Amino acid sequence: PMMIITQKITSLAFEIHDGMFRKNEDLTPSQRCLAVRRMPSLLEYLSYNCNFMGILAGPLCSYKDYITFIEGRSYQLQQSEANGKEDTKYEQTDPSPNIAVAQKLLICGLSLLFHMTITKTLPVEYNIDENFRATASWPVRVFYLYLSLMAARPKYYFAWTLADAINNAAGFGFRGYDKNGVTRWDLISNLRIQQIECSTSFKMFLDNWNIQTALWLKRVCYERATFSPTIQTFILSAIWHGVYPGYYLTFLTGVLMTLAARAIRNNIRHYFVESPTVKLCYDIITWMTTQVAISYTVVPFVLLSVKPSFTFYR
Repeated sequence: PMMIITQKITSLAFEIHDGMFRKNEDLTPSQRCLAVRRMPSLLEYLSYNCNFMGILAGPLCSYKDYITFIEGRSYQLQQSEANGKEDTKYEQTDPSPNIAVAQKLLICGLSLLFHMTITKTLPVEYNIDENFRATASWPVRVFYLYLSLMAARPKYYFAWTLADAINNAAGFGFRGYDKNGVTRWDLISNLRIQQIECSTSFKMFLDNWNIQTALWLKRVCYERATFSPTIQTFILSAIWHGVYPGYYLTFLTGVLMTLAARAIRNNIRHYFVESPTVKLCYDIITWMTTQVAISYTVVPFVLLSVKPSFTFYR
């Protein structure tokens, strides 16, 4: 709850600053559409920060989206997504959320079942077990690394999907209709499981994991940083998570991984995209590399302490 309220207070502060103290032409398109032009009342402020739907696990939402929902207004708003593209929402009537909520509760149940069965048999700590390190071959250790970190993710899937379902059940989270006329209840969704598990780049993984936090980091830090925005953003993310050394090891490693992945993609990807067969091989290789790189990066995030993290890195 402290982490979520920190996000809400800081994002609202920047939105008020953009709307009341900066010139319109100085704002980016996403800052312009999220800018708050009137100081919220105390009731509005406390409602946004402490509403029952998002007090425990969020997810973060913009103040404008929340107030529009609370006041029952239909609207047209430009909402900046994690990939930087603008998504236009037109005046619309919210349909029933029942199907979306049921689907998300099913995902919650499967994630919880996976966590309580498979995750227990694949502990991350086994990666630094002395006997395992001494007897297992290098490929086996890499494969177990991937499996153990993949098995650690369903608890996050459970918490974030349940939080999303709670908001949807209250009627919050409707984004509109897709091109096929299907309702979209993903306005404040925090993850896309299929894209996470099939990520072929570090950026693709980060864009689909903890989406609202990624947007928060982008809006309050990355877009406003005057130098080294990537480094500043990862450091802020580490500070926001807490004081465990493992967080800092993970996010500092994440800086190196992000810069390396960006450089490799920019320099070699164009050689592999012309032929569908070659592109498929490229996607398979980059998927394997990305999954191992992500797993390697986040082990200290799970282990938390310095000594076991360095034991793993060795």
